[in-house]
Amino acid sequence: MTAFLGACSSGPPVPDWSLSAHGHVERARVAWLRGQDRVAAREFDLARADMARTGRPELVARVELNRCAVRVAALDFDDCPGFAPLAADVTEAERAYVAYLQGQTTPAQAALLTEAQRAVAGGRASLGGAQDAVSQLVAAGVLFRQGQATPEVVAQAAEIASHQGWPRALLAWLGVQLRLAEQRGDAQEAARLRRRMDLVAPADKRLAAP
Repeated sequence: MTAFLGACSSGPPVPDWSLSAHGHVERARVAWLRGQDRVAAREFDLARADMARTGRPELVARVELNRCAVRVAALDFDDCPGFAPLAADVTEAERAYVAYLQGQTTPAQAALLTEAQRAVAGGRASLGGAQDAVSQLVAAGVLFRQGQATPEVVAQAAEIASHQGWPRALLAWLGVQLRLAEQRGDAQEAARLRRRMDLVAPADKRLAAP
């Protein structure tokens, strides 16, 4: 997703504003998945300010799409409100990505996505094509939003969040696993998942599960 900001590793030197925005977005994504809301909001706002200096709406939109994407990664869905005021002045690539996040990609929009994103947009429940942990969780969130997330995808998402030490995302995905265990009447597995969630945060300290 951060590649979507437009920075590149070859060719002319990358402008300072691009490097700065990239760093702010990286810190914002991790902070939000950790549950550090104020840090995340500040870093996203700083990234947006860096991009706004260019006067290019599509670059500002990419910051907002990253902000939206990390919410999808932790199953906290919205309509990307920060993107909406910019939508009239962005490219089809940005519109395709917001449609992907919302689980509503058309065939024409899918053609503008990466190969891994096209697979997810088509409901093929695999996270293997995503290149980094955040993108894998976003893919899992899109599949969940489409009603296509298998128990295997849910378990994989939980373990990705666990490996990274991202409590907000971990609690969201463990919560889905818990509901699945309860639905199939597996009391032992449900109890195990509750104990695991309590290690991350006691029940009375958690945000409402998505």
